[in-house]
Amino acid sequence: MKFTYYGHSCFGVEIKNKKLLFDPFISPNELAKDINIPGIEADFILQSHGHADHIADCITIAQATKAKVICNWEIHEWLFKKGVNKTHPMNTGGSWDFGDFRVKCTVAQHSSGLPDGSYGGNPLGFIVFTEKANFYYSGDTALTLDMQLIPQWAKLNFAVLPVGDNFTMGYEDALKAAKMIDCKNIIGVHFDTFGFIKIDHKKAIDEFQTNGRKLILPVIGETFEI
Repeated sequence: MKFTYYGHSCFGVEIKNKKLLFDPFISPNELAKDINIPGIEADFILQSHGHADHIADCITIAQATKAKVICNWEIHEWLFKKGVNKTHPMNTGGSWDFGDFRVKCTVAQHSSGLPDGSYGGNPLGFIVFTEKANFYYSGDTALTLDMQLIPQWAKLNFAVLPVGDNFTMGYEDALKAAKMIDCKNIIGVHFDTFGFIKIDHKKAIDEFQTNGRKLILPVIGETFEI
């Protein structure tokens, strides 16, 4: 699979020529100022929750690309009022086959809310199943024992977890999460964007390596095979 990092928790994964974009927050992120938003292609946008640092560019990109937004019911209703009507609402525990991939929504322990202050529903994580590989994006979350269920649903090739601490898990808890979900390859997100979530890259990577796991902290704009 081809993985592209757009900063914070925004990333793209290409599956069978279908482009999936997760949590589009780019234009307000000073660290992502070199990302060309009009050049981003998306067939689907997976929206884990409604906080501004995850949804800021969802409407713009959804309207430009005609992507279908996969999200919870409350975000679906909010987007519809904003002129985005190509959505697929889901909720915790549900799954749906989109043809080239299947999605299962998982628990994420976090807060909720949309940029205008309206109710954002429950935050979600996503397991994405494909013919060649499966991966898990936890969304913004604390470490939770619900993660022990993930290996019962999927054998993961990689997982995308927040590592920045303060608002979500730090890398220490992300390592515990990696063990719970039985995954060796972790891509860290939700780090360095703000002062509250700056991390020591070497310390985090070394901690994972010492415990027999790999932590990738991608560079903004980087594309790589995973």
